[in-house]
Amino acid sequence: FYLQVLERKSLPCFQPEDSVKHLLVNAGGQLPCPGLNCSDNTDVVWYKMKHKVVDSCQRSGWLHICQVSQWDTGVYFCDRQTTDNWTLRRAVNVTVVASLALTPPMILYPDGNSIKEVELGQPHTLECTIQFPIGASSQEVHWYMRHNVEDTTPVCMKSRRLASKTFPVVEVTQTAVINEVTPQHLDNTYTCVATNTIGSQNVTIRLKQRRKVSWPSLVQYPIGPLLLVAGLGIVLWVKWLELQLILRSHFRVGNHNKAEKEFDVFLSFVWPRTSSPSTPGVERSHRPLEVLLPQVLEEEWGHRLCLLERDVLPGGAYTNDVALAIQRSQMLVCVLSAEYLNNSDAVFVLESGLQALLHKSTPKLLLIWANKASVAQIKPDPPLPILVRRALKVLPSLDWPLGKPGRRTGNFWRSLKKSLPSKRVRG
Repeated sequence: FYLQVLERKSLPCFQPEDSVKHLLVNAGGQLPCPGLNCSDNTDVVWYKMKHKVVDSCQRSGWLHICQVSQWDTGVYFCDRQTTDNWTLRRAVNVTVVASLALTPPMILYPDGNSIKEVELGQPHTLECTIQFPIGASSQEVHWYMRHNVEDTTPVCMKSRRLASKTFPVVEVTQTAVINEVTPQHLDNTYTCVATNTIGSQNVTIRLKQRRKVSWPSLVQYPIGPLLLVAGLGIVLWVKWLELQLILRSHFRVGNHNKAEKEFDVFLSFVWPRTSSPSTPGVERSHRPLEVLLPQVLEEEWGHRLCLLERDVLPGGAYTNDVALAIQRSQMLVCVLSAEYLNNSDAVFVLESGLQALLHKSTPKLLLIWANKASVAQIKPDPPLPILVRRALKVLPSLDWPLGKPGRRTGNFWRSLKKSLPSKRVRG
């Protein structure tokens, strides 16, 4: 066949606004084929990347999506026949957002106007980490040097790098390098400005000369004890996060007012590919843990569970739903599997529980490995956050005995029952 590539503006009927579409997660959505109004032919074939979309989703040339999920983000193509027997293909870039009411960017680091210590004659890197909502365009980050109100100069910056991407936000880091710090740099201020189509945010940094410690004053002290203390300090600094997680998981502090709780357990898991919520023909004792655990906790032991897909109303912001579910529950239980660690929403639930554990210590946290051997063979994409990776190494957990009948008298069930809240919330 013959392929001809044309500029969009050269088409007889060009509609640039239709080539980009934002859809709201958990809601219905529809995509128009660009240029469809230019022809009476509504016989359109839709593709997502290279896969054809089922015919039942296509109506009068429009593509209808009953319930939008974050996996619907991508490039869609619509093909239609012209009067001269040509096939005209147009692309539609679809981005799924948590809310159509977008917000300005948020600067995560530095967390406010601050002063940084530097050494004269040495290079110094200015770093700015920003969180942009997915869906807002024209995302820009710039560093500026200002000597006074009238004199503002852009700073030579390195290429912007992606720090992380967790639905519904993306984090980027922009750095600028001062090759050699001079006394003139100490008189200036450095401002990081982040903008998108919604608004802008900025943060300012001043440089301060670092005072060098006079080494001769330390010689008079014994070197051995100093090295020992320094070594212990380095170990504590490197392992401080792990120590915090271990201590707070065993010793709970803070406000434990159960009157504020509505659920005993917030249960987080991801269905394995080989199972579903109800798998007919499988004995109950041989069902996967993701199927068996809610039944045992709720029906047999009488605990009140919180399941996101069942107990949270659709349409809200996912981050707010997760935070509220953790706040309303006495305990967070995460069933870890290869599917769980490859699911960005599930990893976000685990990371939120760890953050709550570090900052408040009020929710209990229990990790259950559904299949630890299979998890060791995968490399999650995107990589797991640092907090999650460290927590998986040090936090106590339970291992589900694969291939064994799920008797309630086994060691796993006895250990699980001891870990659950002793006092249940009132229904």
